[in-house]
Amino acid sequence: MTAIRHITIDCADTYALGNFWAAVLGHPLADDDFPGDPEALLHLPEGPDLLFIQVPEGKAAKNRLHFDIAPDTTRDEEVERLLTLGATVYEDHRMPDGRGWVTMRDIEGNEFCVERSEAERASWTPPAA
Repeated sequence: MTAIRHITIDCADTYALGNFWAAVLGHPLADDDFPGDPEALLHLPEGPDLLFIQVPEGKAAKNRLHFDIAPDTTRDEEVERLLTLGATVYEDHRMPDGRGWVTMRDIEGNEFCVERSEAERASWTPPAA
């Protein structure tokens, strides 16, 4: 059986971007990662690790792959928290009935989405017809 060991993310500053995602996901970077390193590793016990690799070129187009985050708080609380970490809102797809998601960008411009939490999905009822 084949397994995915790392999800590799090209970036300009491995330590800064790695620390951003460490704060988002609640896990620290590896102990041997320091500012200026050409790579940084974020170990995720529940899935493949995130490996940040320094590259000379900047981001040029929309991501072909992105993360969908399901918070343990509400979607809107998570969006606010991520804004304080340096993320920005790219597209807001929230609907008046509570459904939807928010597409955000990390500190290097990579898109990711914030979905509703499991509790929000479980408590949603469709509007009466």
